[in-house]
Amino acid sequence: MKPTRLSFFNEQDPSELGALVADGLVLGQLRQLGAQVTMGLRDLSRERAEAVKRLVGEGIPVGAWLLLEREHGYFATHDNVAAVEARVDAFRAWVAEHGLTFTSLGFDFEPDLRELDGLFHAPVRALAAWGRRSFDRSRRSRALDAYGALFARLRTQGWKLESYQFPLLLEDRAAGSAFFQRFISALDVPVEREVVMAYSSLLGPLGAGLLEGWSREGRAVAVGSTGGGVDPLPKLSFDELARDLRLAARASRDVSVFSLEGCVEHGHLPRLLDFDWDAPVAVPLAQRVGAASLRTTARWLARLLR
Repeated sequence: MKPTRLSFFNEQDPSELGALVADGLVLGQLRQLGAQVTMGLRDLSRERAEAVKRLVGEGIPVGAWLLLEREHGYFATHDNVAAVEARVDAFRAWVAEHGLTFTSLGFDFEPDLRELDGLFHAPVRALAAWGRRSFDRSRRSRALDAYGALFARLRTQGWKLESYQFPLLLEDRAAGSAFFQRFISALDVPVEREVVMAYSSLLGPLGAGLLEGWSREGRAVAVGSTGGGVDPLPKLSFDELARDLRLAARASRDVSVFSLEGCVEHGHLPRLLDFDWDAPVAVPLAQRVGAASLRTTARWLARLLR
């Protein structure tokens, strides 16, 4: 069945975003899909405010996805809470200045973007550094307290909060552990909507099997990547996207796609207008077995190093 909520992440600079929202065909397709947009706030500019107004004015709900300057880590991490708090204050002032309407405010818990750059260029060195810091339990504890206080304050101001998490957080929960939170800067903090970023484009040959399993445990599931973003890895073809959408929708009524700009660039968006969500989809047995084995190993590791 088609999910009851279909969302598209967007992570563009203002000039590219302005061109996208000026395209009446794209806006019409989003309306036909009944889709929402989760907009990455790479800046708090007047041009971005105008893009938000255009989308909302066309009947397309927009959620805010908080991002920082690159020098502050870009994503929400265990170490940059002060920068996140400052960005939240600037965001609220920007919303008030331009009279903007957002459905939610989302926080993307990932490693510092500079660390991710290191992972893509020197993975062994990066993973070794993450492994060493995973033994610092106080770092995660401080972050949990600080984000908990920030989120409590935002709720009193009427904000509905979201988080975007790597699926290893699910393995932490299953194991009663916080190991992977310390390792990848995830954070198990309560929010109204938690989206599991199960991007098969990042998961190698076991991607479909892992997505299938994680979709059953996530409240909301994001598939991808179709383009854009910060990772240099190959992007999904339409057939791969179709497979992932059907797998996610089997288990979750709340499905997101990363990214809107990738779908527009590669012509995926119009193909979703008459998309058959109920078409059969099969994950090869070898991928299912491999994914199950990998997840079992992850949970064992999480229990051991909790």
